Amino acid sequence: MSTSKHVQLILNGTIASLTSVIPAKLDVLSPTMTVQPYEQKELSVLIGLVGGIKGRLILETSADVIGQIGQSMFGMAIEGEMIESFTGELGNMVAGNLCTLLEKEGLILDISPPTVMTGTIKFFGFKQAFKLPVRLENGSMLNVLLTIDEAPE
Repeated sequence: MSTSKHVQLILNGTIASLTSVIPAKLDVLSPTMTVQPYEQKELSVLIGLVGGIKGRLILETSADVIGQIGQSMFGMAIEGEMIESFTGELGNMVAGNLCTLLEKEGLILDISPPTVMTGTIKFFGFKQAFKLPVRLENGSMLNVLLTIDEAPE
């Protein structure tokens, strides 16, 4: 399977996974290629991908958006120290669901534990990256960044 087919499967699977995990109407905007460094502004979770392709899945947003997602999922406010913890768990849920969806398509991936990053951070060290902006029903934004490090062997 080609790298472009893998990328298409992963992006489509990520959309399906986000839709399944987040109980809100999502408006997925067109993906774009992005170059390094990619700069996050506030909060993200990084999940490493290995197997059929090597790369990273990064969900980038703000503490306010994470709080809103937590509120919609659990009916209670997510704030303070729970923001970072829930960000990691959200990344785990999305990536785990993604792997299950991709396995049905014949693409086997393993994921790393989530790494939560706060503040302004620049990401380097990827061959190519795709940014998928997602607008939640209240207008807030979540960016999915898929970085590709190596094509399958």
